[in-house]
Amino acid sequence: MMERKRTDCPALPPGWKKEEVIRKSGLSAGKSDVYYYSPSGKKFRSKPQLSRYLGNKVDLGCFDFRTGKMMPGKLQKNKQRLRHDPLSLAKGGKPDLNTALPIRQTASIFKQPVTKVTSHPGNKVKTDLQRATEQPRQLFWEKRLKGLRSSDVTEEVLRTMDLPKGLQSVGPDSSDDTLLSAIASALHMSSSPITGQTSVAAEKNPAIWLNTSQPLCKAFTVTDEHIREQELKVYQARRSLEEALMADGLARAAENTRELLEWKTA
Repeated sequence: MMERKRTDCPALPPGWKKEEVIRKSGLSAGKSDVYYYSPSGKKFRSKPQLSRYLGNKVDLGCFDFRTGKMMPGKLQKNKQRLRHDPLSLAKGGKPDLNTALPIRQTASIFKQPVTKVTSHPGNKVKTDLQRATEQPRQLFWEKRLKGLRSSDVTEEVLRTMDLPKGLQSVGPDSSDDTLLSAIASALHMSSSPITGQTSVAAEKNPAIWLNTSQPLCKAFTVTDEHIREQELKVYQARRSLEEALMADGLARAAENTRELLEWKTA
């Protein structure tokens, strides 16, 4: 059983109705739900639905959905709460669904102004695509990789790879170990092709003309001969791995057979 009460809502434009449904039985007896009806009979179950439907016609910033009244004190209280608790939205709190100017929803220790851009034909929003997609890099950051060597479980330093003769360093640090680490980092962190420093001016003054998105090496070309050499190395490595796995499998089979014979004769 439910009791329905429908009354006019003076806080909304003329013709709007407020309906309160009170439950009379069940576990939720005594609780009530509030709905609003437009002059055309459209039903609204929440304040966000009202905000989207009315748009800028009615400011619902201080509108209380439960009572159907305008409560300016509630809006002021919400503004104070957001002002003194800037981390509430960053922790998953729900933003205030009103038509006031937007509030930056990021945790910050200082005030940051926000500009509201309306959908007017004369307004143009300019964005720096390069700044939005790429983060600035420190010049010669590869020097931080100098002296870093990998080791195995016995803490023995592993032998590094030998770079092809066509790769030549550019910049203040021309060691092969640093260049190898820089190329490996570029292959791992970037999806763009690795071409090296294509500008000739980078060799004369790398501090000015250096392309930070490429490793510190001169421009190089990968030939068919290089590709065939790498294919041969991959083939040899796979053959060595296959032989090692076969030898390990035969050794395990022989050990299992020996243990089985010892168990039968025991």
